[in-house]
Amino acid sequence: MYLLIPAAGIGKRMGSNRNKLLLEVRSQPIIAWTLKAAAAASTIQWIGIISQPSDWPDFKKILADLKLTKPVELIIGGSTRQESVYNGLQALPAAAEQVLIHDGARCLVTPDLFNSCAQAIRQCPGLIAAVPVKDTIKVVNENGIIESTPDRQQLWAAQTPQGFNVKLLKQCHAEGIRQGWEVTDDAALFERCGIEVRIVEGEETNLKVTTPQDLAIAEFILSNRNW
Repeated sequence: MYLLIPAAGIGKRMGSNRNKLLLEVRSQPIIAWTLKAAAAASTIQWIGIISQPSDWPDFKKILADLKLTKPVELIIGGSTRQESVYNGLQALPAAAEQVLIHDGARCLVTPDLFNSCAQAIRQCPGLIAAVPVKDTIKVVNENGIIESTPDRQQLWAAQTPQGFNVKLLKQCHAEGIRQGWEVTDDAALFERCGIEVRIVEGEETNLKVTTPQDLAIAEFILSNRNW
């Protein structure tokens, strides 16, 4: 399975003026933990890191320290996540029929989740890891007034990895460019194109490290990991 890791973001909510994936958790950069989980997943055979060239010296040092046995390619990122994934798709090896896309900031992902998604994507056109919503969700208008309360049983919180048929995802990205769509994940492109996206149950610990509080939580969770 081929894996793309969007890793081009700046940690504004983290209070950082550099790529937040270079911040450290348990004495290792955030991106290192993501890569270690991918390396430990038996189904992953190739990894593409989509990032800005200004970060490449740091990423190359991290890769050298990790001594990964799987091939890793650095791919030039775009100005948005959507553009970055588009660039990543163009850089995939020609043999890639399916791809997993995983946010670099979700450094708490496990090899088991990578493997579950890699196996499931062979049976469907698209999927996302997600977990059932526990909180009651309110739909609120621009004046701060509640408009409705959706049925919680139908709500899932999206995570990554997300998996797709490469040919279909390229077509959806091309349609998104043609239509001027702006989306926050690739599943939304599939949805707009009317292509079915399946849920694979994710992991409660698979949070996205976005704030300093998330760093502290990640530190605690990773203290119990053995890779």
